[in-house]
Amino acid sequence: MQLCFQALTEEHPSEAWQATFVRGWPGYKDWFLQQGDAARPTYLECRHAMREHLPELEPLWNDLIELAGGGDQVARALSLWCPSAYLTGCSQAVWSRDDSFLIRNYDYHPGAFQATALHSRWLGTGVVAMLDCLWGVLDGVNEHGLAVALAFAGSQEVGRGFGIPLLLRYALQFCVDVPSAVERLSRVPSHMKYHVTMLDAAGRSGRLTLTPGRPAVFVPATVATNHVSPIEWPTHAKATNSVERSRVLSRALVDADEDARHFVGRFLRPPLFQLEYQRGFGTLYTALYRPAGRTLELIWPETVWTLGVDNFTPGERLVSYPELSRS
Repeated sequence: MQLCFQALTEEHPSEAWQATFVRGWPGYKDWFLQQGDAARPTYLECRHAMREHLPELEPLWNDLIELAGGGDQVARALSLWCPSAYLTGCSQAVWSRDDSFLIRNYDYHPGAFQATALHSRWLGTGVVAMLDCLWGVLDGVNEHGLAVALAFAGSQEVGRGFGIPLLLRYALQFCVDVPSAVERLSRVPSHMKYHVTMLDAAGRSGRLTLTPGRPAVFVPATVATNHVSPIEWPTHAKATNSVERSRVLSRALVDADEDARHFVGRFLRPPLFQLEYQRGFGTLYTALYRPAGRTLELIWPETVWTLGVDNFTPGERLVSYPELSRS
């Protein structure tokens, strides 16, 4: 199987995002409605939630609704308020020994992936991010040198809150560093349990864990996989090798003989690089963020694609997944 990754750029919401919406809406709509239309909040509930928790994003939400052609379902889906369950299997770490970068593998089903890096200056802030849920963020970096990435935290609990990709969009649009991101994200409800790994241009880093209906927890940890301690969903943790992946990263970060090049290479082979594509958690890309340079490096075994907030060239890359047939 092959995926075509796209790199798009626009100053304000316009044709680039509109084309992304047209491509992604049919699949996203199916996901949004998988429990039926009545299972999702009403338009008024979505608007109230946006105004209460994310008022700074409401103008952008309105602009995107208009670009998408309007309509009740479009508006509700784009709000990401109480969406369908959203599960991923990811490995994340912050390296700070002789360099400073955030690196992550994104593990998901290839058929439900946008494969799009968007460079934008929406609401006046430069951002490079991997898109999800049409305008949300899987991982990204902004013009201030704040880099963030999400990882499912291994709980089946679902509550009232926003989908995590929208919370990362919020952080990149309005936060300048790790402390401001922790402060803002800690007061917005998340509908599922997620880790957000962060690194800023000053070298500050940590992991914020968001849980429905409970206070956010920030720790200086520099590793995140797909569980918490004690493990809440043993079946998922075992299926995704979450504990093993966490141990590999934690040991490497304290190994005096480990260097940055070897550490990055770990993400391109098992157990960090996962092959379970048909089960929904095969590795689709490795992303390496350097906040000092405000750059994203998309890494695969055969190629590296560098995209920066200050130096971004639109284009495409066709990526092959030769191991897919084994899964």
